[in-house]
Amino acid sequence: MAKVFIYPATSLILSDLVARFGHKPLGAALGIRERIQTAGVDSPPLQITPEEPKRGLKYAAVEVPSGVRGRMAIYGPLIEEAEAAIIVTDADLAFGCMGCARTDELILFTLRQSGIPILELKYPSDEEEGIQFVAAVRKFLDGLPKEEGEA
Repeated sequence: MAKVFIYPATSLILSDLVARFGHKPLGAALGIRERIQTAGVDSPPLQITPEEPKRGLKYAAVEVPSGVRGRMAIYGPLIEEAEAAIIVTDADLAFGCMGCARTDELILFTLRQSGIPILELKYPSDEEEGIQFVAAVRKFLDGLPKEEGEA
C-alpha cells in the first residue's frame, strides 16, 4: 500500500478513490485529525499550538505569511511521507478548496521537486471525462506497490 498525497488535499472524493484502490490517502483530514487528537492543542477551533508556525519554517521562509507556514506545518510532513501524488488542476470548489493560493503554489512546487511519481489530471467537465478521470487514477494507482516488495 503506497502513501499517496492528494491535491487538493481537502478532496474527500479523491481521498476515497485512493482508498478504494488499496492505498493510503494523505490529505488535510489526516493532518488535521492528528492535531485534534493530540494532547496539548488548546486553541479550538484553530487546532494549532504556538509551535506549528515554527515547524512551518522548514517549508517556507520567515517572510512568507504565517498562514502559509501554518498550513505547511500540516502539509509539509505529509508530502515528505508521500510515496506518490495525485494532482487535480482546475478543480471545482466543491471538489476540495485549499483556501490559500500561495500555499497551493508552494505545495505544487514541493511535490514536483520531490521526485515521487505524480499523476496530474484536469478536473473533468462532463461524464465522459469523469470516466476517463477515474480510469487514469486507477491505472496510476495500480502501478504503485500495494505491499512490501510488490510492484
